[in-house]
Amino acid sequence: MTRARGRRLPAARAYGVAAAFLVAATLVSALVGAADLNPLDTVTALLHLPSGLSPLDRSVLFQIRLPRIVLGALVGALLSVAGAGYQGVFRNPLVDSGLLGASAGAGLGATLAIVYMAGLGPAAVPVAAFVGSLAGVAIAYLSGAVGGSGTTTLLLAGVAVGLFLTAVQTYILQRSTQDLQQVYSWLLGSLSGATWQQAAEIGPYSVVSVAVVLLHGRHLDVLSVGDEEASALGLHPARTRLIVVAACALAAASAVAVSGLIGFVGIVVPHVVRRLAGSSYRLVLPLSLLSGGGFLVLADTLARTVVSPAELPIGVVTALVGSPVFVWILRSTTAVRT
Repeated sequence: MTRARGRRLPAARAYGVAAAFLVAATLVSALVGAADLNPLDTVTALLHLPSGLSPLDRSVLFQIRLPRIVLGALVGALLSVAGAGYQGVFRNPLVDSGLLGASAGAGLGATLAIVYMAGLGPAAVPVAAFVGSLAGVAIAYLSGAVGGSGTTTLLLAGVAVGLFLTAVQTYILQRSTQDLQQVYSWLLGSLSGATWQQAAEIGPYSVVSVAVVLLHGRHLDVLSVGDEEASALGLHPARTRLIVVAACALAAASAVAVSGLIGFVGIVVPHVVRRLAGSSYRLVLPLSLLSGGGFLVLADTLARTVVSPAELPIGVVTALVGSPVFVWILRSTTAVRT
């Protein structure tokens, strides 16, 4: 029995809600923390107007909190749009970058850097994670292409490659137990120590990957009817799938390079967006971009304040929120198909 769908928000209102959510999350994160900043002075400072903030408070806002907010919004937006893009390619709301080898590749790359490249300094970890993430997706895609270009084949190849890379990572960790804490700290995700430089470093990759995915929103709508029907309408499914997967892989790799592995964002955010605004990817993709940024900024705010002065890994917060929503997605998806 098919469950009745609720009312959808008009496109303009949906964009307004998503943008307001991102702005509200930014303001909450800017105001909440160990340093008690005056709300009015903080807002005027953010607007580059004369403000009553002291030099110390301005330093806290612009050198500690704001870089973290910007990086969190960027990472959340990248993970969300990548998840939505993967879901469009595979026509499955339960797919994200973790199923195509990106997370496992990033984890292995970071582990190799921490264990064997410590002499190169901490800068080697994000580079290795970035390369490992792209390599994981490339291996999965090429492995799936050997057996055909169908989505099921690609997903199975991604799962197999992910398991293999995770096994290699586990073997390395067993031989280097002294690095376990540092590796697991990275794997659970964190935005502590965020800097403007990190945001600038992944900026070009973010712009390119997001632009490519957004430009393929209409193609994903056509692809949703099936490969044969899409071909009849003039679309090249295999080529479209390759371009979108490559762009999503670049987006996910850019995110995990600076944040570590943060789960559930790419599944939860696009699904909530579909519930509110409909299933067209011309809406789902940009709305996921905005909503994902706000969601991760709020999650990071919880991570750094809920057990203050200590800090929770942000991956723990997103898992606590995402796990119940994931179960809800499973239940609702099953209800719709029965």
